[in-house]
Amino acid sequence: MINQSLSDLAQQVGDALKKHKLMLATAESCTGGGLSYWITSISGSSDWFDRGFVTYSNPAKLQMLGVTAPTLTRSGAVSSEVAKEMAEGALDHSDADVSIAVTGIAGPLGGTADKPVGTVWIAWAKRNTPTLAKQFVFQGDRHEVREQTVNKSLAGLLDYLHSR
Repeated sequence: MINQSLSDLAQQVGDALKKHKLMLATAESCTGGGLSYWITSISGSSDWFDRGFVTYSNPAKLQMLGVTAPTLTRSGAVSSEVAKEMAEGALDHSDADVSIAVTGIAGPLGGTADKPVGTVWIAWAKRNTPTLAKQFVFQGDRHEVREQTVNKSLAGLLDYLHSR
């Protein structure tokens, strides 16, 4: 069954990117490609979606996106710093103009007192523009956390595009 609100959001993102003549790349950890799935569910998305990086492990973040080892050691994979480096790395390793990066703890394992299950950082980047990162703490099971992450990622990109 298709989630109409995510499909509608992805369509709105596509319309906005086409209007501004921008290409998108994604860098995903906790969503495991779910964000790219919704984006590519839109017919014609190849006009505005360049590529997606699924970098679930820390070595993948280092190798594919250029996240730095000191940042991972200092801040941890679920942090503003890593989300920003992921978003900027997606731009550096693609032909895209804008990117979305997500990193978080979908659960049910992996949470700590400082970073409980549901903690997610989302970053949005655009070439020659400061990168924005926001923290969310979503409620629900693993599927619900991932779905909320995709929703906030897409909605946040619309806001990011309209504010810049």
